[in-house]
Amino acid sequence: MSSGSSSHARDDGCGYDYSEDSVVNSRGMRLFTCTWMPINSKPPRGVVCLCHGYAVECSITMRGTAERLARAGYAVHGLDYEGHGHSDGLPGYVPDFDALVRDCDAFFAAIAASFPSRRFLLGESMGGAVALLLHRMRPDFWTGAILVAPMCKIAEEMRPHPVVLSVLKAMTSIIPTWRVVPTNDVIDLAYRTREKRDEIRGNPLCYKGRPRLKTAYELLRVSLLIESTILPQVSLPFLVVHGAVDRVTDPSISDLLYQMASSHDKTFNLYPGMWHALTSGELPNNIDAVFRDIITWLHRRTSFGAQQQDGHSLGSCSSAVKDVINFSTASQYSLSPTNNAWSPAPPAM
Repeated sequence: MSSGSSSHARDDGCGYDYSEDSVVNSRGMRLFTCTWMPINSKPPRGVVCLCHGYAVECSITMRGTAERLARAGYAVHGLDYEGHGHSDGLPGYVPDFDALVRDCDAFFAAIAASFPSRRFLLGESMGGAVALLLHRMRPDFWTGAILVAPMCKIAEEMRPHPVVLSVLKAMTSIIPTWRVVPTNDVIDLAYRTREKRDEIRGNPLCYKGRPRLKTAYELLRVSLLIESTILPQVSLPFLVVHGAVDRVTDPSISDLLYQMASSHDKTFNLYPGMWHALTSGELPNNIDAVFRDIITWLHRRTSFGAQQQDGHSLGSCSSAVKDVINFSTASQYSLSPTNNAWSPAPPAM
């Protein structure tokens, strides 16, 4: 993967430098990249590679996430997938999810190589699936992953009609780019605040049409693969955070990931009353609390003592949210008082 031209802007007073660049993938497509580099942490505590969700991008949609992590001392790198954001490709079109993952692997692995033992993935929604597949490609490379409402299974409310599913695979070879898959408006389902919904709808870099036929098939295929095969293979340390009333990705599957993963160091925080877009579309105090949990988790794994743990449990990682349901391999399950009726599955045998 070759590099393109770059631009750089010093964000004085904000605690980080921001720069944009591009790379060319193995298919000759130019992919947009962006970097938030902390100013006051030299060297950075670690590197966090952003895997964005379907139909969005890194430089605007994930800017808030990147800024918070950069201010906390982490170098943050993002890549817009093929067909997303500033990158080449038909908007909203994912012809081959495996090729998308290979693009991320080529870029992120090169970036992260200079951060031994401090390499992290952060994947949101579909990006959570990307992160899990990147881990599968290099099981011992990544120090850990933060999975925000990961797409391990399509929620029933977002799943295409059974009649559509029955013809989906056959039709992808005939009309792969057609926008014919009927689904509910994911923006209204994902983002709790009207301000964020308006921002997404007004962002020309975000795809807003119906899912293209091959894209819908690829997302479904990967979701089924992860659900049936990948979950038990997950061995890296991870934090998964999920809103209990998420109607886009299924929080019970995040619990299944927690139960089935072979990781020694794993934590699952379920946030009562919160929606899908935990890091950008929630109420401001909720977003602050989720990021306190994320940054605390990262700090515990980038301290000197953490480097001596060799991937094993680092102790209890309690949430900053009063009523969060927190599960960790380091402690007994804890449940603060809450009116939420969701309950986890029993531990896998």
